[in-house]
Amino acid sequence: MIQRIQTVFLALIVVAMVSLLFLPIWSKVDATTGEEVVLTAWNLFFQTVNDQGEAVQAGAQTGRSTIAIGILAIVAAGVALYEIFQFKSRLTQMKFGLINSLVLIALFGTSFYYANYVGNAMAAGNGGGYEAGFYMPVLALFLNALANRFIKKDEDLVRSVDRLR
Repeated sequence: MIQRIQTVFLALIVVAMVSLLFLPIWSKVDATTGEEVVLTAWNLFFQTVNDQGEAVQAGAQTGRSTIAIGILAIVAAGVALYEIFQFKSRLTQMKFGLINSLVLIALFGTSFYYANYVGNAMAAGNGGGYEAGFYMPVLALFLNALANRFIKKDEDLVRSVDRLR
């Protein structure tokens, strides 16, 4: 049945992954020079402040493509969306839940790598700060665990009813 609570959790995973595509994941600002490094799902770009106080992107040679984060987020959203419509086979839903957990862990690891190793190397100064997009894979992992729990609960209920017949 599509109107179960796990459908809500899976839909929230899709919303979290789509919002990750548009939110900044990590940023770092050097207070002395005004240099800023921002990590998004699609790129890691470097901005400086010119003499007039305007933010100027430093150019394509200093930006790095982080398309892996965007692709993993789209895959996680797609798996969750596909999992919603597999409601007739709860075992298939649980398998896709496991696959989605692995994709979300890879997404979190990739975001962490780009933020802490690649981003920190681009600008001097203290460590940067995690933005809202960084926490979306963590939220999606939690929601995925809840969805899998309720899918398993439904499967156990169906099996217990089958024993009574």
